Formats: sequence, structure tokens, C-alpha cells
Amino acid sequence: MNVYYDIEKFKKVQNAVVTIGTFDGVHQGHQVILNNLVHRSRELGGESVVVTFYPHPRQVLSNDSGIRFISTQEEKIRHLEALGIDNLIIIKFTKEFAAISSEDFITDYLVKNIHPTVLIIGYDHHFGKGRTGDFGMLYDLGKQYHFKVEKIQEQDVDNVAVSSTKIRHFLENGDIKNANKLLGYEFSYTGKVIHGQQVGHKMGYPTANIDVADEFKLIEHQGVYATFADIDGNSYPSMTYIGKRPTMHDNRPQSIETHIIGFEKDLYDKEIKIRFVDFVRDDEKFDNFEALKRQIGIDEQTIINILNKKI
Repeated sequence: MNVYYDIEKFKKVQNAVVTIGTFDGVHQGHQVILNNLVHRSRELGGESVVVTFYPHPRQVLSNDSGIRFISTQEEKIRHLEALGIDNLIIIKFTKEFAAISSEDFITDYLVKNIHPTVLIIGYDHHFGKGRTGDFGMLYDLGKQYHFKVEKIQEQDVDNVAVSSTKIRHFLENGDIKNANKLLGYEFSYTGKVIHGQQVGHKMGYPTANIDVADEFKLIEHQGVYATFADIDGNSYPSMTYIGKRPTMHDNRPQSIETHIIGFEKDLYDKEIKIRFVDFVRDDEKFDNFEALKRQIGIDEQTIINILNKKI
């Protein structure tokens, strides 16, 4: 996949089939659009082109400093590449860019630099200053500039409309199974293993402390989860804790700690990926370390039973 951080450097292709969006999470609704994009580009003997934005528009236009997202920029790129996208254009989103009118965006950005043959959009797609651009405007501009506009209808999974907002809500409430159902894959964190306080090791459950470098990556509901840890191309059953370790009374910030079941190798400074399968229990404060250790043992067996059904 060719990745462009400047639309003016895009090398024009014959029969470009284009879509536009933020694609946070690249969920099942997005995947329908993107699969159609790839199919249509192959059908026309052309190439697929995804136009997206970074930072996310909400980071620039909203005063909410607590905004968090399902996927990091790197994760989004990997998902798009896995779907067979030929070209990705990442436009730097600024307040100045947000002030561009809908029509100017199409003419000065898409038509001038890409010259699309087909533009594929989602059922509720709006764009440009004040989000005034819509299907009707695109249809009229398509006739003027000789591109066809195709609209993909809303997607449901088990009668639930798929949206990034719903997935974020599920994750924030620990409903990892429904989040994964709408994503079409397992939500994950990728990060470097950093040194902790070795508390888990002392209790017989050594953990890999995961440093998620992107501060805008959404961190799930605090608690214990059944997970898989992907290390050097291999996948291992694991249990992951997200929380502030209330039993320790150490007032430390929230951490992500994974015990990889049956794994004893040194992982410090290694990048690993943690895939979330199911929620096991909420975080809680125990009377002492022994009570915590007993509960961890119960959690481990519960998680082994869950993950055995997935293998």
C-alpha cells in the first residue's frame, strides 16, 4: 500500500475509486465500504484510494481533552493495508483545513489531485465546513466533473447498527464481546514491555507491563480480561489487568499488565500485542495479598476455560 502524507504528491492512477472518512477502528461498517472500494477498483482495472485525516477532526475542533479513539494511526494503516487498499492519503487536519467549503474540498483536493472515476461513501457521510457536503452535493459535482457517486447503506450486526461511537461505549463499559462483534476482530493494544514493581512475580504471576505510547488510544473499563498475547509471530493465552491496583495502596497511575500463562522468557523492551477476548471481572480492592492471590488463581482458570474455546 502506498501511503501519502501530502495529497499533492499523490501519483495519479487510471480509474481511481475513492472513499473519504476518519475510519476510527476500521469496523465492520467501514469494512463493507472498503471491500466495495477494492472490488470496484479491480472491476474497473484501476486502484483503490482512501482519503483520511490526522489528527482526528474531533481533536482539532472539540474542547474535550478526554477524547480517545479505538485505533491509533499505525493500527489504522495496518488494518487498511490488510484489506487490500492500494493507496492511502492522510491529510493533515487543521482549523484552516476545517474552514474549507464542501465544494472546494471536492474540486481543489479530490478532483485536482486524484481525479476519481468513482467515489464511494457511507449512508450518512457529510464533509466540509459545517459538514454541509452530502450525497446530493456529491452527485451534482460528479456530473460536473465526470465521476460516479455510490452510497453504501447502514450496516447492522445482530440488529445493532455499527458505529465507532457504539464500539467506544462498549469498550468503556467492559463489554468486549459486543465491541469485538462490531469491530469484526479483537480489540487490542500494542506496546513495549516496561519494568514494573515485580509484585506479580512475587505472587507467582509475573506480568508484562504494557506501555501504550499513543495517549489518545482508548483504555478499556478497569478489570480483568481473557486475552491472547502475540509475541514474535506466536500467540499465547494470557490474562490482562487494567487498573490502579487498589490492594497495593501505592496510588500509582492506571496500568495495563498481562500475565502470559506458561510463559517464562524475558520480554523487557520487546513490543507485544494484546488481543482482548472477554471480560472476566471488575477491578476490586482485597483485604490482603493472599486474598488477591487466591482470586488471581480463580481468574486464571476461568480465563483458560474461555480461551480453550477459542483455540
